[in-house]
Amino acid sequence: MRETWMSPAGGDVASDSYNNLFRDAEGLRRLGVSHYRFSLAWARLLPNGTAPLNPAGLAHYSQLLARLRELAVEPVVTLYHWDLPQRLQDAYGGWASPALPALFRDYAELCFRHFGGQVRYWLTMDNPYVVAWHGYGTGRLPPGVRGGPRLGYRAAHHLLQAHAKVWHLYNDHFRPTQRGKVSIALSSHWIKPQNMTEKNIKECQKSLDFVLGWFAKPIFIDGDYPESMRSNLSTLLPEFSEVEKKYIKGTADFFALSFGATLSFQLLDSHMKFQQLESISLRQLLYWISSEYNNPKIFIVENSWFVSGSTKRDDAKYIYYLKKFIMETLKAIRYDGVNVFGYTVWSLLDGFEWHRGYSIRRGLFYVDFQSHDKKLMPKSSVLFYQKLIEKNGFPPLPENQPTKGVFPCGFAWGIVDNYIQVDTTPSQFLDPNVYVWDVHQTKQLIKVNGVFTSKRKQHCVDFAAIRLQISLLQEMHVTHFHFSLKWSLILPLGNLSLVNHTLVHYYQCFVSELLRVNITPVVALWQPMAENQELPVSLAKYGAWENPETVQAFVEYAKLCFTNLGDHVKFWITMNEPSVKNLTYTAGHNLLKAHAKAWHLYDKEFRRSQKGKISIALQADWVEPACPFSKNDQEVADRILEFDIGWLAEPIFGNGDYPHMMRGWLHQRNSVDLYNFHLPYFSEEEKKLIQGSFDFFALSHYTTTLVGWEKEDALKYDHYLEVQMINDITWLHSPGRAAVVPWGLRKLLKWVKSKYGDVPIYIMANGIDDDQNMVHDKLRVYYIQSYINEALKAYTLDNVNLQGYFVYSFNDKTAPKYGLYSYVANQYEPKPSMKRYREIIDNNGFPRPETPEVLCPEEIDSCPECHFFRTRKSLLAFIAFVFVAFIVTIFLISYYSRRVERRYK
Repeated sequence: MRETWMSPAGGDVASDSYNNLFRDAEGLRRLGVSHYRFSLAWARLLPNGTAPLNPAGLAHYSQLLARLRELAVEPVVTLYHWDLPQRLQDAYGGWASPALPALFRDYAELCFRHFGGQVRYWLTMDNPYVVAWHGYGTGRLPPGVRGGPRLGYRAAHHLLQAHAKVWHLYNDHFRPTQRGKVSIALSSHWIKPQNMTEKNIKECQKSLDFVLGWFAKPIFIDGDYPESMRSNLSTLLPEFSEVEKKYIKGTADFFALSFGATLSFQLLDSHMKFQQLESISLRQLLYWISSEYNNPKIFIVENSWFVSGSTKRDDAKYIYYLKKFIMETLKAIRYDGVNVFGYTVWSLLDGFEWHRGYSIRRGLFYVDFQSHDKKLMPKSSVLFYQKLIEKNGFPPLPENQPTKGVFPCGFAWGIVDNYIQVDTTPSQFLDPNVYVWDVHQTKQLIKVNGVFTSKRKQHCVDFAAIRLQISLLQEMHVTHFHFSLKWSLILPLGNLSLVNHTLVHYYQCFVSELLRVNITPVVALWQPMAENQELPVSLAKYGAWENPETVQAFVEYAKLCFTNLGDHVKFWITMNEPSVKNLTYTAGHNLLKAHAKAWHLYDKEFRRSQKGKISIALQADWVEPACPFSKNDQEVADRILEFDIGWLAEPIFGNGDYPHMMRGWLHQRNSVDLYNFHLPYFSEEEKKLIQGSFDFFALSHYTTTLVGWEKEDALKYDHYLEVQMINDITWLHSPGRAAVVPWGLRKLLKWVKSKYGDVPIYIMANGIDDDQNMVHDKLRVYYIQSYINEALKAYTLDNVNLQGYFVYSFNDKTAPKYGLYSYVANQYEPKPSMKRYREIIDNNGFPRPETPEVLCPEEIDSCPECHFFRTRKSLLAFIAFVFVAFIVTIFLISYYSRRVERRYK
C-alpha cells in the first residue's frame, strides 16, 4: 500500500535552507553545476525595510558565498524575489507607492557594498509581471492586494523605475571595481495562433507584449511600453517622461529569462492570451526574443516543470520536460543563431510553491518536509542533470548511429495488408447471356432472353482486382506478402455446413498468382478486428474465445484452409496480433490451445506433403523504464513485458506455462486488493501440447512506451498493474501520437533472443501513420529506414537470428494513413516511402560503398548451369569465336568447291 503524504501548513520553514547551508552546498557539489542562482531576502537583511542591518542575515549570506567560492560555483544573486518587508507594505502600500524605488535603491547599495566583490551576476528582481499583476492587481499572490488593472500597472511602473535606479547605481559606482553585470529576471509564456491568419498573428504579438514586452521593451528598446498596450489601455497605463525613458532604456547587461511552470498555464490570465493558444515552446520564445530585442545575450535563469507533491524519487515527468527544454535551448543556439550563454534549472530543492503550496514539487532533490532536519534525497532528475552537465549536452551515442551492412541471403522482404481487396465479380467472358445495345433510346445493353452462348472455364486472370494488386507488389520488389483470411466470410456459420467456395477459390487464385511472380504468400488464419473480432457471428455471439467450442471450430477452419490453400502457401500464421489489451485470461487460455492444436494438425497431416512452416504472430512493442537509473521503474517495465508479450509467448516458446512473474503478481493483487482475476492452469498434457508449437517467432512492432512506478497522472495510471505511462515529449511522434523510437526494436529483438534462445525471428509488421496531406512522406521514410537499420544492428552486432522484415502497410485504401501507396480517386500512387523501401530491398540493407555484390546461394541453386557460365566468360568467348570461325571456314570451303566443280563441267 502507498503511504499517505501530509503537507505542512505554510511556507514559514519549507526546505529551511537558512539552517542547512552545507546540506544545500553538498547538493551543488554532487550536481557539478557551474553557477547557482539564489535570492537575498530583503526582510532578512533589513527587517524593517531600512536600517538597521541584521548581522545574522549578513553573516548567513557571507558564509554561503564563501562556500560557493570553495566549490568554484558562480553565484547569480537576485535582490528581490517577492519578499517585501512587511513594514514597507504597511507604511507605504508596497510597490503601489512611488517611494519604493528609492528605498529599493538603498537596499541594493547595501548588498553591492557587502557582497559585490564576490558576485558577478546580479538580478534586480524576479518576475515583475507576477509581482505587479497578481500581487497588486488580482491579489492571487502576496501581498494579495486586489487593486484591479490600474493599481497593477502602477506597481509595474514603480518596479521598472526601481530596477533602473539600481542598474544606474551599479553602473556608476560599483561596476568599475566589481566588474559585474546587472539585469532583471523576466518571465514569459509562449503563444501560437489559432489559425495562421494575419489577425491571429497580431493577437499573439499582443499577448507577448502584455506580459513580456510590458517590461522588456522599456528596458531593451526605447524606455516605453509597447504600442499595443498604449493603444488598448488608454489612461490605465501610466506614462514615462522623456527623461525617464532615457533613464530606463538600456538598463540590462543581458536578457535574463524565466520560463516554465511559474507562469505558463498557471498565472497567465485567460484574457492575456487574446483567444490564442498557449504553448510551452522555449525554442520559439528564444527566437522571438532574439528577433524582437536585437539579439541580446540571453541567460535562462529559471526553467523546469513540476511533478506531483507525492512523487519522491523517480520524477520521470520532470526529467522529460527538462530534456525537452534543454534540447530546445540547444537547437535555438545551433540552428537559430540565438545567443544563449547560460541555463538554470529551477530548482535545487523542493519548496513552498506559493499559490500551489506543497501540492507540486519542482526540486531536483526531494525534501522530507515532515522531518525535523528536512532531509534531502536525490531524485532521478539529479542523475539525469548531472550526466548532462558532464557531457555538456546531448552528444550522439555510438549505438544510435546508423550502421552499414547487408542482411543474409534469402532474407524475407515483405509488405502487410490486413485483408486483401476481394472482388469476385465474374469476368464478362463467363456470362453466357447475349446482349444487344440500344443505341437509340436507353443507350444501354439489353439482355436477349432465351439466347445463350458457350461458357468457358473460369481462370484466375479473370479477377481484375488480383491483377492490380499483384502488379503493385511487383513494383515494390518485395519477396513476401502477408495478409489475413476472413474466417467470418469463409465459414459464415462458423462450421463446415456452409463454405464460401467462391471466396476460397479467390484466395487460391491470389496465392497462385503471387507464386507465379515469385512472391511468397504469408497467410494468417485469423486476425482480430473491431466487428465481432472477425469471428463468425455464431461464434462471436456465444462467447467468442471465452467459449471452449471456439477452439475446435478454429481447428476445423484451419484444416479447411490447409487443404485448399496449402499447396500454394508455405508460410502460415495461426493468429495474427491477438490483442492482449482486449483478452480475458480465459479467452487467452483458449486461444493458446487453439493455436497449438492447429500447429499440431499441420505438423502431423500437412507438413510432409506441403513442406511449409507455421507459427503465431504477437504484437510486441518495447517497454522502457521511464527513469533509466531506477530499479523500481525497471521492475515495472519487466512486468509489463511479461503481461504484454510473455503472457502468450512463454507457453509457446518457453516452458509451456504462463510467466512466473505474471502468476505471482496476480496472486499478490488478488490477495491484497481483493481483485478476482483468475489465471487458468494448463494440465500437463496441455503444456506439452502448447510448448514448442512454433517454427519461428513472428512479431509486430510499432513503437516504444515509457513506464514508471510513481503515480503522477491518474488518467495514465494503471492501478491493476501499478504502472504509470510516461511520455518523452522530446521523441518524434506521428500525427496519431505514436512515438518513433527505432532503438526500441533492437532492444526488443535482443530481449526475445535472451528469453527464448536462438529462434528464427520475423518482424511481421512495422509501420507508422502519417498525415495524408504530406506530399513528401518524410516521417515514414525516416521511420522505415531507421527501424530497418536497427534490425540490421540486431542481426550483425547482436547475432539475432532475424529472417525477415515486413512493412505495415500496403496501401491507404485498406489501412488509411499507413500505406506505402496512396489511394485517391480509385488510383494507387506510390509514396516516396515505397521507393525508399524498394531501394533498401534492392540493396538487401545498407551496403558500404566498397562492399562487393553478393551472389546468394539461392540464386546459384535455382540455375546450377548459370554459375558455370558466369565463372568462365573469357573461355566461352574464345570457344564462341573458334566455333564461328570454324563455321565460316566450312562455308567458304564448300562454296569454292562447288564453283570449281561447275567450272570443270
